[in-house]
Amino acid sequence: MISLSGMGTRLALNLFDATRDKQLDLVARDRLNARQIEAFSDRIATIRSPKELIADTEVYTFVMRAFDLEDQIFGKALIRKTLESDVSDRSALVNRLTDPNIRSMYKELGFAPGGGASANFADAEWQADMIRRFKERLVLNTAAEGNTGAGLALEFRAKAPQVETWFDVLKDKDLGRFMRRALGVPDEIVQMDIDRQAKLFEQKFDIEKLKDPAEIEKLVQRFSAVYDAVEGIATQSNVAVSLMQGAVSIGQGRNFTPITLDIPSIVRGYGAYR
Repeated sequence: MISLSGMGTRLALNLFDATRDKQLDLVARDRLNARQIEAFSDRIATIRSPKELIADTEVYTFVMRAFDLEDQIFGKALIRKTLESDVSDRSALVNRLTDPNIRSMYKELGFAPGGGASANFADAEWQADMIRRFKERLVLNTAAEGNTGAGLALEFRAKAPQVETWFDVLKDKDLGRFMRRALGVPDEIVQMDIDRQAKLFEQKFDIEKLKDPAEIEKLVQRFSAVYDAVEGIATQSNVAVSLMQGAVSIGQGRNFTPITLDIPSIVRGYGAYR
């Protein structure tokens, strides 16, 4: 895989975009990944229930990795009970879990309430979409391991079109962190009640704008500048860091005077160096 380590966020994103197809190809060629893709393709249509899915280790692992749930693979009892839930029942487990990835998996797999067979599994187009999801998830995770800023921006790009309310953002750790940085909101806000957080964000940004791809990219550019400034990622082209210089009064030892970032100025300056 192509490493994004040591780069500013915008440069890492540009490299990722330029090499995305190559990276997806490399993921598919990996021996372990190729074996799981083959197992999924060969056997998913024969699986009739959550119990059967979990019993097939390779296919189950493929599905969990596709939905970024690799760290929960061993929670088989919880996953089975969730997939057997009836989403129309407000007290059902799937409606009580807060992990958006589990809820997304439940929806996409489409088991019948109570754990009956899914009509999706025999659909060739659905299978192809799942394989694309699997490869893209592994590529995104690798990018995030090498460059946190780029990883957050890529997660935002992938999830933003499905966002309907601020609660969708705030319940997702990565989306929440992205939007706090992009909109200049301090991390301490997470200690507030989620309803109050949502009201604050509503005042800063109209969530309906995320239906526009151009608005998504504007936020990505804004995030890239602010993230690198706040996290102290200094590169030659990082105007954000340059703008911060001189605004910080260095005292004796490690003492310094905190500053407030002028985000519009940072973003304007950053854009000149893209």
